[in-house]
Amino acid sequence: MARRSSKADPALTHIDAKGEARMVDVSAKAATERTAVAEGRVVMSKATLALILSGDAKKGDVLGTARLAGIMAAKRTSDLIPLCHPLALSRVTLDIAPDQKLPGCVVRSVVKVTGPTGVEMEALTAVAIACLTIYDMIKAAERGVRIEGIRLVEKIGGKSGHYRAQD
Repeated sequence: MARRSSKADPALTHIDAKGEARMVDVSAKAATERTAVAEGRVVMSKATLALILSGDAKKGDVLGTARLAGIMAAKRTSDLIPLCHPLALSRVTLDIAPDQKLPGCVVRSVVKVTGPTGVEMEALTAVAIACLTIYDMIKAAERGVRIEGIRLVEKIGGKSGHYRAQD
């Protein structure tokens, strides 16, 4: 049986009183500006990172393709995650920064909407798909590439307010 929730004891919003999955009804919520930032890392060898940066990857422009894949994925999140609402996104940016210290790439998305529900899942989906696209494009050069640390970095707006991840 479902319990009422408080901030100290949050409930799962996609589960009804019978324990069954449900899409949350957001029809009574006000449309407000909401932003979410997510990030992840693709860790690889220095040689593979150099291959990406030189533009000589066999499949083409790795970072440009991953950027487009992430943006497209954010727009299709409700098709991929069963209980997500389809949203008219007003902003999706995806930045991929090479990092010699990893070595690899840091992928960061910013997604914005004015609507009754947040865009955390869209930001996370953008990062996940961009990371997977990088892997797909370089797997012929290196199979041991790792995708790590996909997480929500920040959420602004909505009833629950501002959230910023602790480092």
